[in-house]
Amino acid sequence: MLGFSHEEDASRVLAVLPKRFGKYGLTLHPTKTRMIDFRSPRRRGPDAPSDSHCKRTFDLLGFTHYWAKSRRGYWLVKQKTATDRFSRAVARIERWCRTHRHMPVKEQRDALALKLRGHYGYYGITGNAWMLGRFLYAVTRRWRYWLNRRSQRGKWSWERFARFLRVRPLPPPVSTHSILRYAANP
Repeated sequence: MLGFSHEEDASRVLAVLPKRFGKYGLTLHPTKTRMIDFRSPRRRGPDAPSDSHCKRTFDLLGFTHYWAKSRRGYWLVKQKTATDRFSRAVARIERWCRTHRHMPVKEQRDALALKLRGHYGYYGITGNAWMLGRFLYAVTRRWRYWLNRRSQRGKWSWERFARFLRVRPLPPPVSTHSILRYAANP
């Protein structure tokens, strides 16, 4: 992803980039390489005739990039886990819980903790804590559901499950990467 302040600069780089890549035997994918008008709402202004050509969000590398205001009131680009990646990860966890529901509960907990740490390792960037918390909540709900499917009587009430999680908690959502050091000053 390359960002430019002026459209002329972006057009010039987009024209030169295939030639530059060609020197090393690389090519750009034609459907994945494009220019996106992603101006901040501040630059669009309230009197802009139409925002139909300006994109409000775009997905790249599993993150949805969108404009939001900082605590100080500056417009900046924030990232959160893309909806399709989030749904795919939750579905993968649910499949795992279903196929491994007869394992001992402690082993299930340890395996789920590893999976959560891996998810936090990739998606744990500054500003994505809410989506990480949603993922932990979804994993917890699906795990409890499949624990109750182990027999004909559901033995894992929410109270019992909460007691178990107090003794052997799943790892909490943690931002492992700070992207703020790469951001330019407003």
